[in-house]
Amino acid sequence: MAAPGDGPAPSHRAPAADPLSAVSRVKRVRHEIKRRELTVMRVESITPHFRRITLSGESLNDFISASFDDHIKLIFSADGETPVMRDYTPRRYDTSSRELVIEFAQHGDGPAAHWAAQAQPGQSLTVAGPRGSFIIPTDYDWHLLIGDETALPAVARRLEELPAGVRALVVLNVPASDRRPLETHAHVDLRWVDGDEALRSAIGDLTLPPGEGYAWCAGEASTVAAVRRMLVEDKGHDRHAIRASAYWKRGASNHHEALE
Repeated sequence: MAAPGDGPAPSHRAPAADPLSAVSRVKRVRHEIKRRELTVMRVESITPHFRRITLSGESLNDFISASFDDHIKLIFSADGETPVMRDYTPRRYDTSSRELVIEFAQHGDGPAAHWAAQAQPGQSLTVAGPRGSFIIPTDYDWHLLIGDETALPAVARRLEELPAGVRALVVLNVPASDRRPLETHAHVDLRWVDGDEALRSAIGDLTLPPGEGYAWCAGEASTVAAVRRMLVEDKGHDRHAIRASAYWKRGASNHHEALE
């Protein structure tokens, strides 16, 4: 609230954007789905509830991941049971060394979390995909990245990919014990918060910069839906310039969907 004589409080709404521009600047690319049998090479506990697992295999020579929020299927099999599949972000990959890195948030007791908790070098894992990529150009005037711990690998990858001088606003709902430095050449305004209410409050306090920007958010379904609604209805951000994904949903298993 402005003090008497200071004039009206500054608006938190973004300037109107051209929806055709926002739509045309992103690109969807389809990839041939291929199953790959990979071997665990290294396992690292990077924070108390995150494990970084490096996989390797000759079949990675033609692996493609064109976007930071791609997801691959991890396929877990048990004798006599139907295989279970879970979606995960390719955190980093190198076709020359035939290595793929995946980071696991140990926040549940599902098959992926259980596998990652006991993974050791020499074990095998079947990976499929990604089936496609949603490519968001890096040359927007600014980027807004919002998420919880399940989105942290994608956010970390995006920040590494952004070029020097690009402006990025980042709001992450991650427990203090799992916060870590995020490498980037971009000019980043990073805010860590603790809990869904704190995340929504942080979004409410945001003043979106001028110019053409793109917002990306991922995490729990109801929280991501609320954040998307706030950006469009309260901040006036172009709904065509938002990528919102539910990486999980309370009370449900294996939930992954794009929110419109």
